[in-house]
Amino acid sequence: MLELYKPDMYKQNIYSIDYKKLKSCGIKCILFDLDNTIIPTYLSKPTRKLKDYIEKLKDMKLKIIIISNSGKKRLLPFKDILEVDCAASAKKPSKKKYQKILDEYKYDVSEIVVVGDQLVTDIFGGNRMGFYTILVDPISKQEYIWTKFNRVKEKFIMFKLKRKGLLKRGNYYE
Repeated sequence: MLELYKPDMYKQNIYSIDYKKLKSCGIKCILFDLDNTIIPTYLSKPTRKLKDYIEKLKDMKLKIIIISNSGKKRLLPFKDILEVDCAASAKKPSKKKYQKILDEYKYDVSEIVVVGDQLVTDIFGGNRMGFYTILVDPISKQEYIWTKFNRVKEKFIMFKLKRKGLLKRGNYYE
């Protein structure tokens, strides 16, 4: 059970991931978490840096989908400005939205990567689906109240993973 919380890769942020390598391994679709993964929670629209980076990924012919537990209203500016698809109110780690993405876009499980900052929602949810998972450090310390509850559980899980030599905060790997 503990292995479901271990990401396949751990990087400092989305900008330190080797997307060319992922693409060469058969990845066609990236499911990015929104808050504290690609943007801090206090920003309501994408930065120029993020927009330029997402354009680079789209130029590589990677499908970008933002999957978030936030509602449509929060995701709409990102959908419109970044010109990407979104899955709002995902209720991660539930499998429902992930399965909907598989069904709608006709990707194989091996062609999708989930990138997120939380073990409890992003990594656990992605691993349950059999997707490749990448943990990144949170961008900001400012978080929603429900995320703070998840962080308490995450600290306990991180402690267990560290004790087993599976994951340690700040020890990045591919």
